Amino acid sequence: MPTSPIVSHPPVRPTRPTRSRYLPALCIAIGLLANGGIATANTSQTAIGEESLAPATPLPQQDAELNQALARYRELSGNPAWQKNLPPIPDSKLTAGQPYAGIALLVQRLVLLGDLPAGTVPPARYDGKLVDGVKSFQERHGLTTDGVIGKGTFEQLNIAPEIRVRQLELALERLRTMQLPDAPRAIVVNVPEFRLRAYQISDGKAEVKTAMNVIVGNAQKTRTPLFEAEMQYVEFSPYWNVPPSIAKGETLPKLRRDPAYFDQQGFEFVGSDGRVVGGFSEANLDAVQRGQMRIRQRPGAKNALGDVKFVFPNPDNIYLHHTPTPQLFKKDRRDFSHGCIRVEEPVQLAKFVLADEPEWTEERIVQAMTKGRSATLRLREPVPVIIAYSTTVVRDGRAYFFPDIYGHDKVLDDAMRQRQIALQSSNTQTIGAKSKD
Repeated sequence: MPTSPIVSHPPVRPTRPTRSRYLPALCIAIGLLANGGIATANTSQTAIGEESLAPATPLPQQDAELNQALARYRELSGNPAWQKNLPPIPDSKLTAGQPYAGIALLVQRLVLLGDLPAGTVPPARYDGKLVDGVKSFQERHGLTTDGVIGKGTFEQLNIAPEIRVRQLELALERLRTMQLPDAPRAIVVNVPEFRLRAYQISDGKAEVKTAMNVIVGNAQKTRTPLFEAEMQYVEFSPYWNVPPSIAKGETLPKLRRDPAYFDQQGFEFVGSDGRVVGGFSEANLDAVQRGQMRIRQRPGAKNALGDVKFVFPNPDNIYLHHTPTPQLFKKDRRDFSHGCIRVEEPVQLAKFVLADEPEWTEERIVQAMTKGRSATLRLREPVPVIIAYSTTVVRDGRAYFFPDIYGHDKVLDDAMRQRQIALQSSNTQTIGAKSKD
């Protein structure tokens, strides 16, 4: 079998048309449902299977899981356990072994939510099985599972089931428009979950082959856009061409304050003809400011893209990449990037992307990533990439909820309510017209 061509930088441009479709607020569609899968709107198709690599399951079961969770939370709406908030936490943090006035109410809620078994007796202090129940709750809400009730956990514990009902309804609306990619493999990033899943699709079924944490665009400044595109190539030991917005807003001011930062970060100036232009100088900084030059970071340990970049051409130049700051993956909330998506396990993702190219073993991938010389590998077949948004996921029959970091739930909620008002108005007018007849 011939090997795929690997060439030096600059990257090879795709020879086939690139598909890139942006997802409007009402149609942002991801169904990471029972067992962490994608579901489609057509119930004759199948859905993505369990994240733990269990066999794929058909869509009707996936759809049923989400509806079952919705039914459970509707039953909890108005439950006396949420008629008042939990008592304030002493010293703003409750740890194992401490007394707490709200233990009985906390146990009641966790039992109703399924994080504690029925019949659990409230302990005298916050310890034992109650701490385990809180850890279960934290896991389902994207929180650090340490059993410590701090500000974030306390706020989530006080959210009424009615709010969760609406989150589940919005997830169903997104599911309604989701379609399974027409490809043997696909990659899906669920932005508010800070999670990537890579799927193998066969005979109308799909299963998770690898999954990992990701870092997405900052919610206040540089949100990651939602769209579909096709991954065309992989860049090993990539250069980072500093985007003009970052260069002018961050890099240039820092270089003017601290010129040594230029060499420390492995930067170089590149002229409009693509040639490297001299070393650090104020004149070159001014040229970058005017758009006559750009700043590029050489491959290496400090490169902002890490050791590998996964490219799926799109108007916003968004891509997946490694990172020199892996410690950020330990954070609960991971919207730290300028819009691109950082992946926690780049080697595993590269193995998935190159799975049909057996000559690309893990050893060869690692060698290419750490070689320090930029090279680009064009994929034999493009891999669909979906950047999507869902604040609700159901895995193994358990509902998981995540913050609406970009406010897309609110946009979708408003659109659905406006649509309902319009339909009611239309029906009223129709009835009025018929009565006149």
